[in-house]
Amino acid sequence: MSSLRIYDDNAPGAPMLDTKNPTIIAEQLDAIGVRFERRDSPVIIAADARADAILEAYRPYLDKLMGETGAGSADVIKMTPDHPQAAALRAKFLNEHSHTEDEIRFFVSGAGHFVMHTGDRIYDALCTKGDLISVPANIKHWFDAGETPDFIALRIFTDQSGWVAHFTGDAISARFPVT
Repeated sequence: MSSLRIYDDNAPGAPMLDTKNPTIIAEQLDAIGVRFERRDSPVIIAADARADAILEAYRPYLDKLMGETGAGSADVIKMTPDHPQAAALRAKFLNEHSHTEDEIRFFVSGAGHFVMHTGDRIYDALCTKGDLISVPANIKHWFDAGETPDFIALRIFTDQSGWVAHFTGDAISARFPVT
C-alpha cells in the first residue's frame, strides 16, 4: 500500500505526517510540484516477463502518458533480490541527486521509496503497484527499494540519453533510511 511520510530535514525520527490515504498523498506531493496517481491497470505481467514484452503490454498506456508529458522514450527497470548489480544500483540511486527533466515512473509490480528533499522538508513516498510518480526537474531526491529489491517500473524519458543524474554530494539520505 502506498504511503507518504513528511519530515523536517533536521528530525529524521519524527514524521510530521504519516498517511496511506492516496488523496492526501497526491495533495501533499502536488504542493511541491510532484505528480502522484494511483492507476488501475488491466495488464497482467508474468514475474519472468522480458522488458520488451512489458513495454509492449503497456504500450497503449505509455503512448498516452508520453503524449501528455512530451516524453520521447521509455524503458523498464526490473530489480530482484538476486539481480547481479542490486547492491551497486541501490548505492547509486541512494545518493541525493536531481535531473534536468522530470523523472516519471509507473510501478508495474513491487515497491520502492522516492524520497524528495525540498526546502527544509523530506517527502518519503512509498510507491507500489499501480502508482505513477513524476518528480519535476531539479528536485533533489533519491530512490530506495531496500536491500532485497523486488519491483518492475516503467521509466519515461524526454531526453533520449535516459537516466542522467546530477549528484549533490549531500549525505542526507543516510540520515533518512526508509522503512
